[in-house]
Formats: sequence, structure tokens, C-alpha cells
Amino acid sequence: MKKNVTPVLYHLFVVVISSGVALSLPGIMQYIARKVLQYWTFIENEELFLVSTEIAAAIVLIVVVNIVVRNWRIGKLSHLAKTAGLVSVAPATAFLTRRRMKKRKEEHGFGRSVMLIGSTGLRTFTDPAGDLHGVLLNCREAKIMLLDPLKDGVIGRARSLADPGITPEIFREQIIRSIDFLKGLKSLQKNIRLKLYPDVPLMKLAILGDFLYLQHYPTGLNVKKMPEYVLKHDQDGGLFNLFYQYFVNRWFDPNIPEYDLDTDEVVYRDKAGNEVAREKFNDVVMEC
Repeated sequence: MKKNVTPVLYHLFVVVISSGVALSLPGIMQYIARKVLQYWTFIENEELFLVSTEIAAAIVLIVVVNIVVRNWRIGKLSHLAKTAGLVSVAPATAFLTRRRMKKRKEEHGFGRSVMLIGSTGLRTFTDPAGDLHGVLLNCREAKIMLLDPLKDGVIGRARSLADPGITPEIFREQIIRSIDFLKGLKSLQKNIRLKLYPDVPLMKLAILGDFLYLQHYPTGLNVKKMPEYVLKHDQDGGLFNLFYQYFVNRWFDPNIPEYDLDTDEVVYRDKAGNEVAREKFNDVVMEC
């Protein structure tokens, strides 16, 4: 019985309050009107006050218009970014953003197929602190493309940095260390494939499931100083499909040999993927 009475009392209370507010509105409006008229009578001849009010109103109007225009432009850019498939950007100096992006890479790559184009791979996945170190440990399979340590792409990239501490020999050592790391993963029955491309690197590209991470290798600058862009796969199009196709074309390029992690041999294939030749990696002549 008590439960039934409570809603009734509540509704009665609401009705009484509403009635009181409705009955008091005329009096409240009359009071406000009188006050406004009194103040207006006082200030209508105060030129300084009127000018100040006009200036303040103009400033408020300008600020409001700028906010509306800015939000419109941001919305337009957001729509364009969404159309392109861009979901995130991490500036080179944004330390916390980089850390969050590393965690997202581990989430996106867990149990997924990984496709990667890099230069030496040392700081990317060989170093335990690298963004993709944990990804390669937990992915389903990986297709990786690194600089060929015996080709002139290493020389071109090292010289473009104009840093006396970075030499082609150091690049080659880093690539060999990355190859040894991948051989270790291969020995653990991980499905890892490696190819070595000969030309100067253009971009650092990692495809982790439906997400793609992209950085540019600029001439004379370390890739760490460049922002990193994140693209998401979209059935309606976007840049994800473009860069995905770029990776596929490079992977099946017959001019880019595969490194056999089990035998330390360089394997050459034709356009159909059939093996046409192989040679021991240590027997390949190093370019100078």
C-alpha cells in the first residue's frame, strides 16, 4: 500500500510546484520589466557605457563567428580524413601519443598477418623496445622487406643522412642483426618470410590486420623525426588500399629476392613465384 501512495504524492507535489511557478510568472516578468526600464533610464544617456557595450557585443560576435568557422573547417577536414581512411596521426615529438600507438600496434597485430617494409629493422622489431617487437612475437605470420645489405640502397641511405656516425657498414651490421632475430623466430616455428630490396627506402610501412602505419624516409633526416600516420581499411576505398597494393607489388617483384632463413640462401623467383635460382648469401658480392 505504501508503494502505491508514494507515486501519487510525488505527482501531486509536481503539480503543486508547476502551478505555483505558472501563477508567479506574470509577477516575475513585471518585476524584471520594471528593473530593466529603471536601468535603461539610467544608462540611456551614458555614452561611455553604450560604447563599451557595443564594443563588447562586437567582440563577442567576432569570437562566436570565428568559432563557428573554425569548427566548420575542422569538420570538413575531419570528413576528408575519414574519406581517405586516416584515423590517427602521431607527431614525432608526441611521446605519450607514440606510447599509445605502440600499444595499439600490439593489439592490431596480435594473432594477425603482418606486412612490413623497413630499412634495417633494428629499432623497429629487433630491439625489445621497438614498436613491432612484441607484434612479431605474437603475430600469425609475417612478410618483411628490408634493405639488402649488399646492394647500393644501403650506401645511398647512409650517405643521405650526412651523419659521420652512420655508415653503410653500420647499416649492414644492423640488417644482419635483424636477420639473425628473424632466424630465431623461424626456429620457433613462426611463419616468417623475408625479402631484401636493393633501392633506397621510400617509406616505412606496417600493415597489421585492418590497420596500416606509415612513415616517410626523408632525404637527410632520420625517420624517427617524421610523423606517423594510421590508416584503416575501408570497403568504400581510401588510401589503405593504395598502400596495400604497393606492398603486394613490391613483394611479388621478381627483382627482389627472398632470404631463406633456414639455409641462409638468396632465392630468386619469376613473376609466377617459381624458383629460378638461389645462392649462398655469404657468396654474394658486396657492392661498394
